[in-house]
Amino acid sequence: MDKVVHFEIPADDLARAKQFYGTIFGWQLQDMPMPGGRTYTSVRTVPVDDRQLPKEPGAINGGMMQRSKDVRSPVIAINVSSVEAYLKKIVAAGGKIVTPTTTIAGMGYYAYAADTEGNVIGLWQDLKPA
Repeated sequence: MDKVVHFEIPADDLARAKQFYGTIFGWQLQDMPMPGGRTYTSVRTVPVDDRQLPKEPGAINGGMMQRSKDVRSPVIAINVSSVEAYLKKIVAAGGKIVTPTTTIAGMGYYAYAADTEGNVIGLWQDLKPA
């Protein structure tokens, strides 16, 4: 069974959203530069280990980014064995690819897909240890 491992919250005003979630829930927020001059904010809801994985069983961390035409509402990310294989399954089942597979340096692969209801979901594939 594939599990939810990450969430993302899009925002029109990233500074305002960071203030809201950081103040209300006490989340730790850290900006990271992304390709194209964009900013991605890492969201820690629980402490992490040296591999950046949550220390608490069942807990997940997430991220925040500027709202886009493709990602209008919160997204859950599901850990899969192969992003490419799951994109094929999604398309075969009537969904569509929103954003093709992207490499996240040193971590893994990520893509956005839409289900048959138009909801955007994230697919995550861990890098295999060398």
